[in-house]
This record gives sequence, structure tokens and C-alpha cells, in this order.
Amino acid sequence: MKYTSQSVALPYFIAAIGLFVGQIVFGLAMGLQYVVGDFLFPEIPFNVARMVHTNLLIVWLLFGFMGAAYYLIPEETETELYSPKLALLMFWIFLIAGAATILGYLFVDYNTLAEMTGNNILATMGREFLEQPLLTKIGIVIVALAFLFNISMTMLKGRKTVISIVMLLGLWGLAIFFLFSFYNPGNLVKDKFYWWWVVHLWVEGVWELIMAAMLAFVLIKVTGVDREVIEKWLYVIITLALVTGLIGTGHHYFWIGTPGYWQWWGSIFSALEPIPFFAMTVFAFNMVNRRRREHPNKAAVLWALGTGVMAFLGAGVWGFLHTLAPVNFYTHGSQITAAHGHMAFYGAYVLVVLTIISYAMPLLRGRAANSQRAQVVEMWSFWLMTISMVFITLFLTAAGILQVWLQRVSDTPMPFMQVQDQISLFYWMRLWAGVVFAVGLVTYVASFFVKGESKPLITP
Repeated sequence: MKYTSQSVALPYFIAAIGLFVGQIVFGLAMGLQYVVGDFLFPEIPFNVARMVHTNLLIVWLLFGFMGAAYYLIPEETETELYSPKLALLMFWIFLIAGAATILGYLFVDYNTLAEMTGNNILATMGREFLEQPLLTKIGIVIVALAFLFNISMTMLKGRKTVISIVMLLGLWGLAIFFLFSFYNPGNLVKDKFYWWWVVHLWVEGVWELIMAAMLAFVLIKVTGVDREVIEKWLYVIITLALVTGLIGTGHHYFWIGTPGYWQWWGSIFSALEPIPFFAMTVFAFNMVNRRRREHPNKAAVLWALGTGVMAFLGAGVWGFLHTLAPVNFYTHGSQITAAHGHMAFYGAYVLVVLTIISYAMPLLRGRAANSQRAQVVEMWSFWLMTISMVFITLFLTAAGILQVWLQRVSDTPMPFMQVQDQISLFYWMRLWAGVVFAVGLVTYVASFFVKGESKPLITP
């Protein structure tokens, strides 16, 4: 580490990995519930397992983003973090509040939880991905404001770079758009309209800025390519991401009661959304090919390259497959959507968080890179998780295509539950691919404990 205050990133990264493990445990439970309907019922019904699975995904990625910011902002600004104590305080508040919320989901009836936490004062619960109780949402805002204050004050007293500015812009956007989770209008069309201002404008808007900044930071460190070259690429990527992503929100407005022009705006700009992800892939490979140093952390380079490829496939290609209005008319809400969601989240955000952890964790532990043995194990985990995610996506895509045909296209459409029986084979295959993914995750965690001769600390 160049700055001692960067060490506050360590607990954020550890918490992120721990919550990631929890997310996959509940994902496997849901996969089994798809094919064995009464598994864990009534103790953990499917809707509760799904709520925990998706909430853990969001929270562990937020821990990863915050840890990344606490690590890279001091280096980019060339100054110590404004308040390491505030960062650690917010870590414990966020972790305890998150754990309490998950326990509430698991052990308290959701209606009772709503009554206990003030939902009758300001109704914000009950919407997908935003199921958190009012008190939890308020806690998230407090943690976010303290975090942004800490990062912003650090930047104000230090050097300003393109990477740090893009990172801060993305983080502020994340916090601002989350405020729409408090707006829950009685009109269902308005409710869905503004709900997407949190969900879509996070994952297809400001999160892409955070992702691009994190990837650019790691590539500068592991390749030695001139900062000016990487920053030019960063300008192009974030411009494309914002232009296509913001207006591309329209692909969620096709069928919810909004004006018909959204079918044109949404289709056109959503069709352009793969471009920034393709640019990110070209960017990553181009920087590695032009590298001026052989960094000892080969695993971090692999994660970085994987981020570009899998983000393009998941968010770009699989997003495009069903984003045009005439196609989406038949595919929306099917397993094709689930296929896109799984690979997009994994490729764009899971991998970029694991990239920064792979690069920073050895430095936080006093070495430039993990031992060769540890890196081999870590790279095995990359391939296990990535290949299994590809198969999860393919199986869900096949299930979705058959579902659309049997339920919505054929001359004699079948009822929903009968269709589910017809495609259950794909759910079994998805489950076994998920087991392999879990093995990959366990392998990843195990790589931190593999002994061997570590690379000596160099100036990163």
C-alpha cells in the first residue's frame, strides 16, 4: 500500500466475499425449489429465498464498490483518506443493518416486518429489489452520505484524475437514484416508471461508470500503459454508456402503460447499449497487449480480461437478443430475461469487484501478488465460475425459448404451470451448473489460504 488509510478497504472486501457466499447458497436453494417445489417450505418459501438472494447480490456489490473506492481514491488523489475512522464506523453500521434486514426476511413475516419498521408511515416496501424496510433504506442513505462525504473530502484535498472523477460521479449517481426507492405512488404506471430509475439507472447507468473506473485503475497498475491512453478510452466508454443507458431505460417502458414512442426510443438506444461493452472488451485486451511491464499478479489480469468479455456477452449480446420491442413483446418476463440478468450481473459487476479484490488484496496483506500456487487456484476458480455461468445462461436461454413458444407463440398456447413442467429439464441442468459455480466460489475463497512463496512487494 502507498497509503496506510487504504487498509480500510480490507474489511469491505472480506464482507463482500462473505455475502457473495451467502448469495450463492440461497441461489442454490432457489434452484432446487424450482424442481422440488416444497424444498425448505414453509420455513423458507421461494419468495423469501429470492428476496434474500437478490438483496445479498446488491449489498455485497455495494461493499465491493465502497472497498474499491477506499482503496483507489487515496492512490489516485495521492493523499490519505479524509477519515479512516468514519469509513470503519460506516462499515460496521452497514454490515449490522444488512445482517439484521436479512434475518428479518428469514424469521419475521413480511407484513409484520413492514408494521414493525414504519412502512405505515411511509410505504416503500414490497417492490422487487427494493424490499428493504424503511429503517434499512434510511440507514443506507446515511451510510452512503457519510461514505460520499469521506471520498469527496479526500478528493478535494488531493490530485484530481479522470479515474477518480468518473468513480465519484458514478458513486454520487448511485446514491441520488436510490432516493427514488422512497417514492411509491399509488398509480401503478408511475410506480413502475420511477422504480426503473433505481434499478435500470443503477445497473445500466451509473454503475457502468464505477465499473469502468475500477477496470481502468487496475489496468494502469498491471500493464504500465500511459495514463493518458487509458483515460481517453475511459472518456469514450462512459460517454457511450451514459448516452445509450439513460435513454435505453425506455426498453422497460414498452408494456407498462407509457406512451408508444418509448417503443421506438427504447428499441433504438437499447440496441446501441452493447457498443460501450464491446469498447470495454477491446479496451481491456488492447491495454494488456500494449503492456510495458509483466506484473506478477497474473490472476488480476485474467479477472480484468474476463470482465470485458463476459460483460459484453451478458449485458451486450444477451441484452440485445430481447431488447427490440417486437421481440420483447413475446419474451418479456420469460426465462430469457433471467438468462440475461445472470450473465450481465456476473460479467459486468461480479467480475469487476473480484478484479479489484484480486489486485488489491495481496497488497493489503503486504505483498505484490499471491504465490504462484495461490494464483493457479484462483485462476481455476475464475474458469469454474465463468464456464458454469455460461452454461447457466445457455440453459435458461433454452428454457426461455421453449417457454415463449409453448406459452405465447404456438397456435395452442399452454398454461404457465404446464409449460414449467415441460422445461423442468433445463432447470435441473441449471441447478447442476450452479453447483459447479459454487465449487468455483469455494475454490476462490480457498485461494486466499494457499501457502507458497509470495512475490516481493513492488511499487504498484
